[in-house]
Amino acid sequence: MSNAPYGVAVSVDPLVRRVLAPNATPFTGTGTQTHLVGRDTLAIIDPGPDDDAHLAALLRAIGDTPVAAIMVTHTHRDHSPLARRLAERVEAPVVGCAPLALDDLGPRADAAFDDSYAPDRVLADGERIDGDGWTLEAVATPGHTSNHLAFALPQAGALFSGDHVMGWSTTIVSPPDGDMAAYMASLQKLFEREDDRIYFPAHGDVVENPRRLVRGLLGHRKQREGQILRLLRDDVAAVPAMVARMYAGIDQRMWPAAERSVLAHLIDLRQRGLAVEEGDAWRAA
Repeated sequence: MSNAPYGVAVSVDPLVRRVLAPNATPFTGTGTQTHLVGRDTLAIIDPGPDDDAHLAALLRAIGDTPVAAIMVTHTHRDHSPLARRLAERVEAPVVGCAPLALDDLGPRADAAFDDSYAPDRVLADGERIDGDGWTLEAVATPGHTSNHLAFALPQAGALFSGDHVMGWSTTIVSPPDGDMAAYMASLQKLFEREDDRIYFPAHGDVVENPRRLVRGLLGHRKQREGQILRLLRDDVAAVPAMVARMYAGIDQRMWPAAERSVLAHLIDLRQRGLAVEEGDAWRAA
């Protein structure tokens, strides 16, 4: 997994640099990566947590280069809170996903939503922002959150995948805002995008064979769904008991997050008529 020093702009493509925020946790890996796109004018993607050291690092990396837009993939607190402070310093608009005010029911350190996020412009699927030598196109990818966007950079054959596809772990889908059916549909949408040769995720390493990874993520979720259905048939009815069986070899600090994704699977199965919810328990339909 990427282990670049905090606060240093690292080139990952002739048009792209990244700066790692100092917010490493079991949920964020080594931290959140802010990407700087362009040369003579810049777009800043996912400014990150409201952290003074990270703001100073971004201002050093930007220098005197004009900033066309500060772009946000989604509004979890490790991605968007620094947007407004940075926008005021570099005199650029905040552009990207829609705002979202929702109390997350899951015990995830990275999943609290940023209720201060107020974009100057919300991008719909397919809308573009242009700079000097670059174009960024919004690609709607709901699932991890309902407002999640990825951004395609056709000049590099690249996609900034936010948290929808990460370079170190599978993403968490946490109801009520996280939606497994939407997540799977978004993965399929990305798999069908044949021109994206590389992904720059917000967490972890650059993804150099993205369609292979996305195919694997689709298969992984189908495998988890199959495990859940088998457990239901074996009368394992409670989500914590399912997680203890399914994630026995995983760090138990991650089990609360795994419970959120298992719940998302169960809700999807219920909507498809394959599972029934009975209070805190579930059974096969």
